[in-house]
Amino acid sequence: MAVADVLPDFADAFPFERFNRMQTATLPALLDTEENVVVGAPTASGKTAVAEVAICRTLAEGGTALFLAPLRALTNEKEREWERFEDLGYSVYVVTGERDLNSRRAERADVLVMTPEKADSATRKYDSRRYSFVTDIDCCIIDEVHLLDSEKRGSVLEVTVARLRRLCDPRVVALSATMPNVEDVAAWLDAPAETTFQFDDSYRPVPLEADVATYSHGENAFADKYRRLYRALDLVEPHLREGGQALVFVSSRQDTVRAAEKTRDEFAERDVPVDARGDYDFHTEAAELDNDTLRQSVLDGVGFHHAGLSRADKERVERWFREDRIVALFSTSTLAWGVNLPARCVVIRDTKLHDPLEGEVEMSPLDVLQMLGRAGRPGYDDTGYAWVVCPPEDAERYRRLLRDGEPIDSRLAGDEDAEVATRNGGDGESDGSRQAPPGGDLAVHLNAEIALGTVGDVGDAMDWLETTFYYVRAQRAAGYVAGEDLRDRVSDTLEWLAAEGFIEVDGLAVEPTELGRLASDFYLRLETAARFAALAETDPGEFEVLRTVAGALEFDSVSARSDEADAIDAVLGERADDLADGSRKVLAILRAAMDGSTPGALKSDAWIIRQNALRLLGALRTVLDRFDGAETANLVARVVARVETGISADAVGLTAIEGVGATRARTLAAAGLETPEDVVATGVDGLAAAGLAEGVAERVHEAARDLPVVEVDWGDLPDTVGRGERSLHEVTVRTAAGAARAGLRVTVNGVEMTAKDSYLGATELPVALFGSDTDRLELAVRVAFPDLPLPPSIHTRTVTVTD
Repeated sequence: MAVADVLPDFADAFPFERFNRMQTATLPALLDTEENVVVGAPTASGKTAVAEVAICRTLAEGGTALFLAPLRALTNEKEREWERFEDLGYSVYVVTGERDLNSRRAERADVLVMTPEKADSATRKYDSRRYSFVTDIDCCIIDEVHLLDSEKRGSVLEVTVARLRRLCDPRVVALSATMPNVEDVAAWLDAPAETTFQFDDSYRPVPLEADVATYSHGENAFADKYRRLYRALDLVEPHLREGGQALVFVSSRQDTVRAAEKTRDEFAERDVPVDARGDYDFHTEAAELDNDTLRQSVLDGVGFHHAGLSRADKERVERWFREDRIVALFSTSTLAWGVNLPARCVVIRDTKLHDPLEGEVEMSPLDVLQMLGRAGRPGYDDTGYAWVVCPPEDAERYRRLLRDGEPIDSRLAGDEDAEVATRNGGDGESDGSRQAPPGGDLAVHLNAEIALGTVGDVGDAMDWLETTFYYVRAQRAAGYVAGEDLRDRVSDTLEWLAAEGFIEVDGLAVEPTELGRLASDFYLRLETAARFAALAETDPGEFEVLRTVAGALEFDSVSARSDEADAIDAVLGERADDLADGSRKVLAILRAAMDGSTPGALKSDAWIIRQNALRLLGALRTVLDRFDGAETANLVARVVARVETGISADAVGLTAIEGVGATRARTLAAAGLETPEDVVATGVDGLAAAGLAEGVAERVHEAARDLPVVEVDWGDLPDTVGRGERSLHEVTVRTAAGAARAGLRVTVNGVEMTAKDSYLGATELPVALFGSDTDRLELAVRVAFPDLPLPPSIHTRTVTVTD
């Protein structure tokens, strides 16, 4: 059907003029009913247009659409792709953890794009002004709903959609590659038969032949990569000689580059006709690439594509592949999920991959099917060819996957083994004192619902479970805990939450504790939240803070490769040698980041580990603020600033100035300016002399003046007190510049006498003097700002005890 006939007001939003056969079949369900819709269709059959039709209907009715993308990288792709909606006068806004949220833009957006994790976090805070926009969603589109089966992420998608349906009951449109149990997803979403679609391979634009190719592997993993590469090249070579193209998926960014380099040499030796050097225009355009290695590689017809390339380089590679200038492209899995970039033949060289947070993991069946589905170029190829390269012992498993597909299961409540498992405590040995929560991810999501007020007792918990995909599968499939057994599991989970301090139980009723609320608000694994609370009972320093985060369960699967051991030891020495290797690696990366000198051997995983650690450090700061006090929270705030910027401890206070990041902080510190007070005192001219541009100097100077400067008025406090005398006095603490939340402590000879949290301002503190056996009373007023990386302000006064 012609787009202009179906959606005349939105024809310019589509990059084609006619809907294909699959898309046309879904139009009545999308446009003529209010029902939820489930569509299972082969990869590359055009499911994105189904999502766009649902968006168009929502926009036409004045509503807001939410698109849940399976990967963060794809949220950015959709933002660029859907500039077409912007051109029609509608706003598209991406909400991710890596961007600062503009709540006004989110509230006014017509189309929101989020990952399940960000939507889960946002819906947990729906009653805040910042995230209230999530209750105004009229249509929720789930891209790749088979993500439900992901071991790490599936339960997040499941509970997020269930929560959205409770909060605002949006229409749900769920899209997926072909799945054997599409009716289970439809039952979960209450989609009737007439709006549930399962399109078979006959709807593929190009028929697919998929198979398994084996290789003989040895004991050397590095050499095995090249055995798999040569096997892959043997598979793609005939198609390249016939004028086709090949897309080869490998496990990491580095591997895309290395495989491309080796392939160039191998193709030259085999005399495979792929050279594009005779194309002068292409040669000129390739010279504009940002990546030097890519610039050389594409001229030989071989390219690589990964998330670390600049946006411009990625777009050029994609265009050149479509134009047949690049005939062999090596990529990570992101390309399979995001960009519609088919090839005559697709080869998965690596079925295992290294994840910085998980270690070596097996590629999920969902990823395998998604990648293989990219085989076959509509309009160019009569057949697509796809292979999985694997060792002989894995061949039958992959053949079964290709033959039967993969049913979608729920990962919410785990399996029976989870009830008796124990977690690694992060210190290199099993923490036998803490049992893992029963039921897999059930505890963390149940805690979140209790914190939200959705669940107040076991009955509420069972009602909530009935809204999940798990409950549907438990009624229909073997291997699930159901009925009274499920009720027992829920009761066991509530008992565990109470025992670990996340909830309080009063008869049959349950209430969240402060720790339970914080774990939910900050999206923490429950064992990590408990670990953070335990740190509040100590007197930690910087190293203990970093050690606690490095041992968090979020980093439990990080592994240290053999070539990283020397770099880790160079940073840590013999410290923390009781930690597991993965935790020591995280600790070394964080400790090195504080000094701005990450060793080269650790850099490949450093960015993602550091970003996750910064999120955890932010949560730890709040936990310590609540359970210990402002001074410990301030310590963490300074650690955060140093991990982010690599600035020295002496100059870390500079990062409290708005607009001062790592580079400017180092510039100021090199000029001898170490505190915001120094910045204010030196003036705009002094900042310009230190190396800041004039306009920047003015803004930095003004921002520094907004930070608090503590003054203490000792009032009538005497210089002496008689032995045995008692007297009570008042000390005033104020800020001479900006105001901020502060923790105030008065100590006498190191013993705390008064503690108070206040928003400075000005605050009076009582000080009691007692002329005891000592000859001198050393008074100290300590002021710490828990939200700012300013070193504590300490003011002292000595009172002599006289006879």
